[in-house]
Amino acid sequence: MNEKRIDRKRPKRRWLKITIAAMAVLVAGIGVYAVSIYGNAKDTVNEEMHEPVDSIDRKTTQKKMEASKPLNILLLGVDEREHDSGRSDAMMVLSLNPKDDSMQLVSIPRDTRTTIVGKGFKDKINHAYAFGGSDMSVATVENFLDIELDHYVRMNMEGLKELVDKLGTITVDNEIAWNDGEYNFSPGSVEMDGEKTMAYVRMRKQDPNGDFGRNERQRKVIQGIIERGASIGSVTKINDYIDVLGNNMKTNMDFDDMKKLFNGYRNTRKNIASYQMKGSGTNIEGIYYLMVSDDEVEKVHGMISKEKS
Repeated sequence: MNEKRIDRKRPKRRWLKITIAAMAVLVAGIGVYAVSIYGNAKDTVNEEMHEPVDSIDRKTTQKKMEASKPLNILLLGVDEREHDSGRSDAMMVLSLNPKDDSMQLVSIPRDTRTTIVGKGFKDKINHAYAFGGSDMSVATVENFLDIELDHYVRMNMEGLKELVDKLGTITVDNEIAWNDGEYNFSPGSVEMDGEKTMAYVRMRKQDPNGDFGRNERQRKVIQGIIERGASIGSVTKINDYIDVLGNNMKTNMDFDDMKKLFNGYRNTRKNIASYQMKGSGTNIEGIYYLMVSDDEVEKVHGMISKEKS
């Protein structure tokens, strides 16, 4: 009897061992995959995307992040093609305040006339990038608004299409109706793939607000990308996003900075506000400029400084 009992129990133990072994292999496989994703992301950020600038003090910014202090990030959308230094087609200051989980996005019109730091003369603010890249753009915006920038992110507008396609689609709240011959945009919620997103952000002639309307649409696209990116739960797509960003994005943040930003500031997207700097157009020696008053500059300075308090 005892021998029979022992024989009947052996298959159960054998299957138990096989199940445990299979689970161990599965867990190990998941672990290896996670490490490979982490390694690829870290290498891509640090080796391909990381581009420090002299105008931002890394040590000061790191102290702020460790203390969960509010941050200001300059977002540059650049039309940069082969054999072309490019100009910043979109320029925004993104302020993140973890104290009240808020995010503020301020658009600076690209034709704004201001002093180009490092050159000593006045020109359109978006020309700072053509003259001296991200470093000169950072210094010029800091001087223009009398603020301190903690990070910058530069995105090639040609890569925007690819990023949106990797995300699948993004959704924006469109305010005006128009048709560009290929796409029809109706007021209300609009879902867009990469090609449609590019048409959405680049249209100007049919917008009664011209560049101001275009800047508003650019802000909506940024918000749409943030919302869509935050909702993606599939880790299998992480490498795809990293590869797209590696080919089209530069920033002074390294991989550790990005982890700190994600862990300490990800809830700021819960409350998003946006603002468009205002001014009046004028022609100087046949060139169009947007003249922003001292009162408007002081107003925006106060808005950003409030976020930092």
